[in-house]
Amino acid sequence: MHKFEFGLEFYRGKKVLVTGHTGFKGTWMCMLLIQAGAQVTGYALKPPTEPSVFALSGIESKIHSVTGDIRDLEHLRNVFDKTEPEIVIHMAAQPIVRESYRNPVYTYEVNVMGTVNILECVRTHPCVRSFVNVTTDKVYLNKEWEWGYRENEELNGYDPYSNSKSCSELVTGSYRNSFMNPDDFPDDKDERPAAVSTARAGNVIGGGDFAVDRIIPDCVRAVLTGEEIIVRNPYSIRPYQHVLEPVAVYLMLAARQYEDAGYAGCYNVGPDETDCCTTGEIVTLFCEKWNQAAGQQAVWHNEYDGGPHEANFLKLDCAKLKRTFGWKPVWNIEQTMEKIVEWTLAYRDGEDIAAVMNGQIEEFVHDSK
Repeated sequence: MHKFEFGLEFYRGKKVLVTGHTGFKGTWMCMLLIQAGAQVTGYALKPPTEPSVFALSGIESKIHSVTGDIRDLEHLRNVFDKTEPEIVIHMAAQPIVRESYRNPVYTYEVNVMGTVNILECVRTHPCVRSFVNVTTDKVYLNKEWEWGYRENEELNGYDPYSNSKSCSELVTGSYRNSFMNPDDFPDDKDERPAAVSTARAGNVIGGGDFAVDRIIPDCVRAVLTGEEIIVRNPYSIRPYQHVLEPVAVYLMLAARQYEDAGYAGCYNVGPDETDCCTTGEIVTLFCEKWNQAAGQQAVWHNEYDGGPHEANFLKLDCAKLKRTFGWKPVWNIEQTMEKIVEWTLAYRDGEDIAAVMNGQIEEFVHDSK
């Protein structure tokens, strides 16, 4: 079994609704779905950054893009009524740890009640056959231990962002148990509710991320303006992975549980242990790849600022995903960084961003086989 046994052809003609489609991960998700021939509806606020990969990719003209807030249940219901999605992938969130300290109420409103609203729409629309809630590795109670967290570990994120995503996991589990348990419909497969899963991804990096308070966007902004890269905590260990790794897993999981609800559950998706590295190591690798490709001399400076609490050591055990689907990561951290530099140079030089992203998607799918 290889990593994408179902094949992207599964999505040809399928109606897929993606929340958070205007963000970094959401844009890459929509690009992959369009390549696969899906009918995509996106539901999200306007792009969270300027510039944005959503605008640069030109994906808006290829999908049905709806501007909306996931806290607005009535609007969400109307979109579900009109589009009748078969598959829903929930990626909309307030995703920044430091922002969650500044705006905890908004963070909980979006990440918890937003999830409730999406699940309520899934529950009340029989057209939906498969639902994946995208969360984070930070949902776990972090004990700073040396081994990876497994799906059955305690959920209790520390900061408002991480904790709100832990709550999102609990809400999803409650809806699955209360309303969408396939065991409650054993005699009629056609009448069973949507299969429901959550996917807990590690730190996602890739071309087109312009967010604040993220290390790769900080690196990109610095080299594009000729400034020194400032690193606020170079010793934190994180499971860095290219954005296409989890995006492909979300699609694989949605497809497999669509066909067999027995695959529904909770899954970690992250890199192999050899690609879990410190922030300092990831910045050093970026500088090496950038200097080789751009002929510049990017450098970084340790400027720990004593900011709000963030975990120092965090990685995932992805054995369940590997055992269940025969999955393994496609690109290692060096290949990932090369793709980031390739994208960034194309952006700097005014090249066709959609062509670059589609090219990287094609490479990724090819390398996965």
